Amino acid sequence: MVRQSWRVLKLDKELLVFPLLSGVACLLVTVSFAVPLLALVESSEVAEEHVEQAEAMGPEQVDAASVLYYAGALAYYVANYFVIVFFNSALIACAIIRFKGGDPTLKDGFSAAFSRLPQIFCWALVAGTVGLLLRVVESKSDRVGRIITSLLGMAWSAVTYFVVPVIVVEKLGPLAAGQRSLQILRKTWGQSLTANFGIGCIVSLLMILAVIPVVVGLALTVGGSAPVGIPVLIAGLFMLLMISLVSSALNSIVLGALYLYAAEGQVPDQFDDQMFQGAFGNT
Repeated sequence: MVRQSWRVLKLDKELLVFPLLSGVACLLVTVSFAVPLLALVESSEVAEEHVEQAEAMGPEQVDAASVLYYAGALAYYVANYFVIVFFNSALIACAIIRFKGGDPTLKDGFSAAFSRLPQIFCWALVAGTVGLLLRVVESKSDRVGRIITSLLGMAWSAVTYFVVPVIVVEKLGPLAAGQRSLQILRKTWGQSLTANFGIGCIVSLLMILAVIPVVVGLALTVGGSAPVGIPVLIAGLFMLLMISLVSSALNSIVLGALYLYAAEGQVPDQFDDQMFQGAFGNT
């Protein structure tokens, strides 16, 4: 499945632009939120210290600081989810065009994503809220609570696995998209598990290999051999970047193929029919 997804990516190498832009946009979002979030964290910590020490700051001020902190954190989560879902929607739209015999362009992907901005924003709001709640519960729980929260997070990720292609193709709202995603997951759980496991294993191995030149480059640079170490370090970082971009694109391509298989009962021509139908079987 990974190999066949790679063949699709080779036909449309421009699809790598979407995860690249997504990463850059997420970085910009983080930078834009960094200063105000740090200020909010500090104000929240100060408020909690005053409460514990029963000093001058009253409960109204404490509540205000907490509200500001969580509002800022929610805005950050929603903005990040919006960026990720937007570019993933564009990539999956292009992949589906290819699966249906077309020749997608970057313009096609962006057009599809922009035409679904309301659905993307609503889903980002839901996903950001759930993500923040899980993070807050995890931070305030003991070890057992953190394990339970992690399991809940994994379950949420599984249930919402097909939300993006559902938004792209069916243009459903967040609740309907979540229900539809769960319905598709029940049908293709075996193939979804196989695809994620396969891509995850290959990416992990490649990441380990790419880390080696990074470590060697750092060691040479720190050891005084900067003229040799810096190029090796740059090469390793470039490898890590490319692996990240390719893995993100492959995941979206497989996701689009699985969605079409579940929604229309047909395996895209670029994939092997027996492989799809035989992976773990259907429920």
